[in-house]
Amino acid sequence: MNPAEQYIINQPEPYRSILMHLQVVIEHTLPEAALKYKWRIPCYYINSKPICYLNASHKKEFVDVGFWHAAHLPKKYEAHLVSENRKLVKSLRYKTLEEIEGAVFIEILQEVYKNKDKSFYK
Repeated sequence: MNPAEQYIINQPEPYRSILMHLQVVIEHTLPEAALKYKWRIPCYYINSKPICYLNASHKKEFVDVGFWHAAHLPKKYEAHLVSENRKLVKSLRYKTLEEIEGAVFIEILQEVYKNKDKSFYK
């Protein structure tokens, strides 16, 4: 088992269930995405281009799905994304499995995929 998968499996609930669900959706939506372990968290890459990362924040009690190419996402997703004083990355945050809006998550993944070869900046 690679370190990224180990990170997910070793999380306590509800983080493990949320991370496992997100992992399945990402890998189903972007089958060519490779799960790697960077910066001590799971990160998805396609052809050496970062797509997103997964981070369980125990202190703040949520799972963060961060997108490096968030600057290229359509405005209609702004209500779903959190920037929290970050210049490049925006993320989706989930405290429970039920909070995950699958259709929105998949649409954002597809948009990020379309823009993966662009610069992080707009």
